[in-house]
Amino acid sequence: MITHAEDYFLLGCGRCDRFATPDCSTRRWIDGLNALRRICLEAGLVETAKWGHPCYTHRGRNIALVGAHRNSFKLSFMNAALLKDDANVLAKSGPNASHPDTVSFTGSDQVEGLAPVLISYLKLLMAHAETGARPAREARELVLPLELTEALNSDPELATAFGHLTPGRQRSYVVALSSAKSSLTRMARIARFREKILSGMGATER
Repeated sequence: MITHAEDYFLLGCGRCDRFATPDCSTRRWIDGLNALRRICLEAGLVETAKWGHPCYTHRGRNIALVGAHRNSFKLSFMNAALLKDDANVLAKSGPNASHPDTVSFTGSDQVEGLAPVLISYLKLLMAHAETGARPAREARELVLPLELTEALNSDPELATAFGHLTPGRQRSYVVALSSAKSSLTRMARIARFREKILSGMGATER
């Protein structure tokens, strides 16, 4: 992955084999990505690179992230629960997102029309960064995949260990299992995860 934001706009993110090729998604949307970059910089944000993407910060807090896919590009807002989306332009970045947090574009010419809205949202998050305000913590119901429920019911040791995990670690297993397309794959993953759960680790921890 890239470690400097400039490389993203020149070469891509470095997360796949299309990096630094004409087929990279950033090449298709480079005009729009550069427009988002200008908006973030003109708002007074500091540009850095995180997770292979340009990340814009203020007072040490992540404010926004720029990204590109094959069919769209986007600006994602951090701590989006602090925003009131009066313009109704935000959508959830994925099924596990708690709040609408992303503006997606399918044409580079769309950015300019939304520039005033984007700047106002960035400025609001910057103001929150200055005061230290953060979104209120919300209790989220954890819905376990059926295969995990059955495994916990049949394995008291596993159930006890899973119950002692932090909510974030429990959720990491739900996310990892939910991405599997078949029940057999989910069961295989549970068997593979058993020792991690017993060790008090999350799904992605090593």
